Amino acid sequence: MTDSALSPAIALALILTAPLFGALAAMVTGRRGAGIALATMTATGIGIVTLLVIIAGDGDFTLAIGGWEPPLGIQLRADGLAAGFITTTALVMGAILAVAGKPFGAGATERRGAYTFWPLALLLWGALNAIFLSGDLFNLYVGLELLTLVAVALVGIEGKRETLAAALRYMMFALMGSLLYLLGAALLYAAHGTLDIALLAARVGNAPGDIVAAAAITAGLAAKTALFPFHSWLPPAHSGAPAPASAMLSGLVPKASFYILLRFWFEAAPDIAGTGVLTLLGGLGALAMIYGSLLALHQNRLKLIIAYSTVAQLGYLFFVFPLAGGTSAAQPWAAGAWSGAVFHALSHAMAKASMFLCAGLIIEAIGHDRLPGMKGIVRAMPMTVFAFALAAITLMGLPPSGGFTAKYLMMTASFAAGQPFWALMLIVAGLLAAAYLYRPLALAFALPDADAPVPGAVSRARQAAPLVLALAAILLGILSAGPFAFIRIGRPGAAVEGLE
Repeated sequence: MTDSALSPAIALALILTAPLFGALAAMVTGRRGAGIALATMTATGIGIVTLLVIIAGDGDFTLAIGGWEPPLGIQLRADGLAAGFITTTALVMGAILAVAGKPFGAGATERRGAYTFWPLALLLWGALNAIFLSGDLFNLYVGLELLTLVAVALVGIEGKRETLAAALRYMMFALMGSLLYLLGAALLYAAHGTLDIALLAARVGNAPGDIVAAAAITAGLAAKTALFPFHSWLPPAHSGAPAPASAMLSGLVPKASFYILLRFWFEAAPDIAGTGVLTLLGGLGALAMIYGSLLALHQNRLKLIIAYSTVAQLGYLFFVFPLAGGTSAAQPWAAGAWSGAVFHALSHAMAKASMFLCAGLIIEAIGHDRLPGMKGIVRAMPMTVFAFALAAITLMGLPPSGGFTAKYLMMTASFAAGQPFWALMLIVAGLLAAAYLYRPLALAFALPDADAPVPGAVSRARQAAPLVLALAAILLGILSAGPFAFIRIGRPGAAVEGLE
């Protein structure tokens, strides 16, 4: 531990409470939410920097709330994985809040958005931080429910008929996922008297009740992550929401439920899954990749292309389970698969949020996101188109991006494990991503129609925000050694050794 025994507690307190107090303040101040968001980012940023310094110097640590140790109390845990997700979330939220100066249209929608967007965005940020720092399945459930409620509100924030329908559909899937997750948690508590992940690791076995609980938790979290075939809520929800909300919903929200899946299968119940279950999760990920990519190819709206791309890209994450799951013992290929999945989650969060922000700025300039109307937009918005292109490089998995590092690690693990099918799927996924992302880029550089209206002006300061995110996703690959070593701090035993 560091010289100051209070610094870990202060760091965690700032990270957890600053967004929540910011949300309350934004509710009171209304249209002055932007100033509250800036103060929140400053306070949270101080906590994150402190946390990074502590973990880099002293390693992972735990903190029992109120001094009550599990199973009586709730314990927070901070390690390289948690800090990586918290830092990425802060970077993405900073860019989103910078662009969100004009996230809504005029009239009543603008007034409603001005009063509700800032509190909802900060509440979502607080829920994400609570999930990434929790070491207890029930505490994770509370954070997940807060996240879901805020996300549903963001989907329907404009009050349009189609967005309200999308929000209701999302809520139904989320409710189903929540009930399944809560059922699994209740079964584990009844059998073992605790929901602390560290304590469950020594108690969960292959008893029928444990298997049913694991299946319920996995199914519930898969629905919240929009894994195929639970994906149908995602495209209308993400494409119909305002661009800043879409960036949060696509870049950050699904990562929370996947993060819990990682914690559960690699730390709480590493030995419970058989080969069939793990292969099923990977197979559903492969189907999501193919299905989402093919549908993205047939869309004529930019936000729908990005939304269906999310369905495909989230599928890659589930390749980690057949490649690295199924045993608490280290395997020669597990470390690379685990690290590759984490790299993909982080780089996808930044690149996909950047894409949705770019789409929002283009809509602001030309009034819509239909592909034919985007011809020649690069002349009016070169910075935005450049950011979109950099984000596309990451999603295609091309060097030197973080997406390339992720795919390289997972493909290496696939061949080392004697399972080349997953490597083949990653190659196919990259080709399909290139195909559906080429279309908007080609139109952006095409000659505009003679009768095309002149795009409206968008400030360069707001165009810089998605560019920063896209560059960060590229730098994650170029400077991968540092993040790669950092996320390994405190990782589970099944991902400690092997090819990397």
